[in-house]
Amino acid sequence: MPSLVTRFHLLLFLVTLAIAGVVVLHVPANYSFPAHWHGSSADWLWPRDIAMAVAPAVQLALMGAFFVLGRALTKNHLAKTRHILDPALTLLMSLAAAFQLGLLLLGIGSDFDMFRIATGCLAATLLVLAVVIFEAERHSYGGLRMPWPIPSDRAWTVVHRLSGIATGLAAVLLGWQVWRDPGPGPLVVSVVATILALPLLAYALTLLTRPLR
Repeated sequence: MPSLVTRFHLLLFLVTLAIAGVVVLHVPANYSFPAHWHGSSADWLWPRDIAMAVAPAVQLALMGAFFVLGRALTKNHLAKTRHILDPALTLLMSLAAAFQLGLLLLGIGSDFDMFRIATGCLAATLLVLAVVIFEAERHSYGGLRMPWPIPSDRAWTVVHRLSGIATGLAAVLLGWQVWRDPGPGPLVVSVVATILALPLLAYALTLLTRPLR
């Protein structure tokens, strides 16, 4: 059965590992990445080796989760949802690779802030996604995908309108974080929290509308 994890996703993973290799070769082992600034001094530091392991670990977890998801779906469901799930995995993998590149740029002393650029791109993507979810019309393969159907047209509308609004608010909050520039650490935490919170919110909303047995 075809997998959701493609050669392009594996390429993104290898690029992330390659960036880590460049950092190991060119950044001293005792170097710590400044993750948050208080005044003129850094009060949150990431040791080099720990920081370099985070993005590849996240990508492995993502590929594992999407691989299992692809195996769990029937061939028909996979064909109908691939156009959504494939770009979603690509976006998340690219985001992890961009943050890894941001660490490399910090390590070599560049002032090119890849963290703010990547977070800003995610905020823009979420803003578009918010509109798509908010305006989604009900049919067999549209909208949010959960293990059970949303029972009525009214419930469908409520779940998608609330999820769309939440996604839009998340986009605005991420954009505000980019604007005020709190440092790489808070940006990464905000991105991870957003990626985890939005699916959990959608899950909770569909769970609330699930028919009682």
